Amino acid sequence: MEYRIERDSMGEIRVDASKYWGAQTQRSLENFNIGEEKMPEQFLYSLFLLKLACARANHKLRGEKMTQEKLEYIERAFEARDMLIADHFPLKVWQTGSGTQTNMNANEVIANYGNSLAGKRLLHPNDDINMSQSSNDVFPTAMHMNAVILTELVQDYLDSLIRSFKKLERKFKGVVKSGRTHLQDATPITFGQEISGWRASLEVDMELLERAKMPLLSIAIGGTAVGTGLNAPKGFDRAVCEELFALTGIRYKGAKNKFHALSSKDELVFAHGALKALACDLMKIANDIRWLASGPRCGLGEITIPENEPGSSIMPGKVNPTQCEAITMVATQVMGNDATIGICASQGNFELNVFMPVMIYNFEQSASLLIDAMNSFEKNCVCGIKVNRAKMAQNLNNSLMLVTALTPYIGYERGAEIAKLAHKRGISLREACLELGYLTADEFDKYFHPEEMI
Repeated sequence: MEYRIERDSMGEIRVDASKYWGAQTQRSLENFNIGEEKMPEQFLYSLFLLKLACARANHKLRGEKMTQEKLEYIERAFEARDMLIADHFPLKVWQTGSGTQTNMNANEVIANYGNSLAGKRLLHPNDDINMSQSSNDVFPTAMHMNAVILTELVQDYLDSLIRSFKKLERKFKGVVKSGRTHLQDATPITFGQEISGWRASLEVDMELLERAKMPLLSIAIGGTAVGTGLNAPKGFDRAVCEELFALTGIRYKGAKNKFHALSSKDELVFAHGALKALACDLMKIANDIRWLASGPRCGLGEITIPENEPGSSIMPGKVNPTQCEAITMVATQVMGNDATIGICASQGNFELNVFMPVMIYNFEQSASLLIDAMNSFEKNCVCGIKVNRAKMAQNLNNSLMLVTALTPYIGYERGAEIAKLAHKRGISLREACLELGYLTADEFDKYFHPEEMI
């Protein structure tokens, strides 16, 4: 391997000659060989966007320093971002808690790539790429930008899942079945109504995700090191937001209080809370589906789901609700990530939170897992749900809670007596009611209509 010598304030260090990163990235690479988790690519894309917006804002406000020539090569580095992110960002999540080394990774790569195109040392990582900035306001700003993008992607896949449940809701609106509460028989509902509960839960999650994006639009840029804005020109945050709008169509705004923006991460906690809420509902829905499909002979068996692969290495013919299992495992991971993010957000000491890399790593993992899981769950399970009408009818007719239809005429106490007798003797509600003499046969038939209880 060929090396070149890079220099920073601590002296010289050898760097792989084929890489665009510099001394500070190399020091981090050597000093933090911890785990396998690297900084997420989607976050790095947001970081590139921010660096371009900052360069353009500096060109407007400090044109004597951020010249047109310098801006041109920074823009060319942005155009090459996919290649640069793939090959020149080696750092792990487990680094300085401010994300300084990843910020410097971006500064060094953009500067060195631009210099290679210019054929001269035109750009300096700190003086030019990091002009008017600090890692302390850059990293949380990129975190917010990344979280907004990820949340919108989650919403796209959630919308598709909602539409699939709407189709099932319409398809099965007239199929009457037994309801269940406390895992016990309850009064009748239609399967369409049951599905509508799932669909409505996901629609609420969609609303929560939409609300969660709003606080994220307030960004820390312009606060520099401790929130005072030292070394940033007046109006820098506003100028950056204008450039971000031009690049993304998203209306960011500078945080009113930069001291809060650097030290507190409550906006990210709030946004991930919406992801956790979605995970909780997906867990409930997947559990309902796999329990309703349990069997095929010894379970509820009221619905069938697609049989995608063999379910056992020892039991021939066994097929399991694997898509439900996968999405519920994802849900537990998201819930765990939420705990990590909450603990990290509580650790803002004085003017800076120093748990940011793991926060955005967990946020991105949660969003990415939810996207993939919802896509798989919809295509490989939800769209193939079918009802076993005979089993639903059998379970419905066996339900003792149908006696609730009689309580307006005979009262709660007598209704309970009928249900208990029917259960004890293994007879129908009709037989128990007639035996107790609470209604005549004609009266029972007049009042007892399970299909009208929905």
